[in-house]
Amino acid sequence: MKTLTTLSLALGAGLVLTACAVPPTGTNAQDIANYEAAVASIGCSLVTEPDYLAVGLQTGLSREQLLAMTQYQLTARRATSLPEGGIKLTTGVCA
Repeated sequence: MKTLTTLSLALGAGLVLTACAVPPTGTNAQDIANYEAAVASIGCSLVTEPDYLAVGLQTGLSREQLLAMTQYQLTARRATSLPEGGIKLTTGVCA
């Protein structure tokens, strides 16, 4: 029973964290979809400056918006941090 309670609390905490994920100001659902498609097109990871440049060119998002969108993806648990730096998307074609 204790394990079930712990699991329920963990799942509830995950839902609260996901619920707090708010897309960056000035972006919309299409921007999110464009970002995810652009990151997928370069191998699902954003690590280097050329990665960010490629995604920026494909999406039309500014560097600040890309950074905010990346943080949104992490907060929403749609991406994970990589040990060497950067992130990897974990949804859609990148799952």
